[in-house]
Amino acid sequence: MTAPATARASAKTVPVSAKRPLTTLLQAYLACARMEFRAALTYRTAYLSSFAMMLLQIWLLTVVWKALYDGRAEVDGLSLTTTTAYATLTTLQYQLVSPWRSSPIDQRVREGKVAVDLLRPVGFPGQMLSGQLGWASAAVPVLLVALPFALLIGAGQAPASTAAGLAYPVALLGALLVNQLLGLLLGMVSFWTLEVSGALMAYRFVAQFFSGALVPLWFMPGPIRVAAEWLPFQATAYTPAAVYLGQIEGPGIAVALGVQLAWIAALGALSAFVWSRARRRVMAQGG
Repeated sequence: MTAPATARASAKTVPVSAKRPLTTLLQAYLACARMEFRAALTYRTAYLSSFAMMLLQIWLLTVVWKALYDGRAEVDGLSLTTTTAYATLTTLQYQLVSPWRSSPIDQRVREGKVAVDLLRPVGFPGQMLSGQLGWASAAVPVLLVALPFALLIGAGQAPASTAAGLAYPVALLGALLVNQLLGLLLGMVSFWTLEVSGALMAYRFVAQFFSGALVPLWFMPGPIRVAAEWLPFQATAYTPAAVYLGQIEGPGIAVALGVQLAWIAALGALSAFVWSRARRRVMAQGG
């Protein structure tokens, strides 16, 4: 049995990716994304399960909202169609933007593979982030297949306006980046704890609730809604859906996209800071 070995990353062992040509870096990160994309596609059972669970969640949320509306045309000025369309859209989005698609960092740290990652000619956070994005993009085929069934079970509607239709893809991209940066930060906790399963369970619960994936922010009571608006999670589910459905409109769209951009910048800077500390604590276990 191989004994655990400890290795500290230094400036000599950690490549300075900033000195490499931009095109070379992009090619390397795209290669990482493609590798994880292909790996995700090999798990066919998980694909079928996610397809079934997504449709089940849409159906359950639709049934619950219809029961809560109890025949009323509107609740707090919002129609049943808008609410069920929101539930359908956020459930579909969550195939791409989901806290369940976590970073592989903790596993790589436990297995000692992080030592190999550090020797590669591109930075470790970039490898992990591009790999996470590649894994998330593997959900696109599922979404394309599931979309007609989801609209049949739940509800769908066209964008509320031309501006909403144009802003929605931008908001969805912002949601994806915010979510992946949060996952990257959580994964890097494993450099101190090795085991992050407990933190991951708590994170998934908090992220799913405060993102508005289950209950729209407009139905949350005052203090909880204020907390949700101050946390980054609402940028991952509520913002793109609310923009699409016209619940955020006019100048509010630019503000919402600006908030997403601010969170991307803040989380990116925090990730760089955490990595500057984490790379000094690299522990490789096993052979």
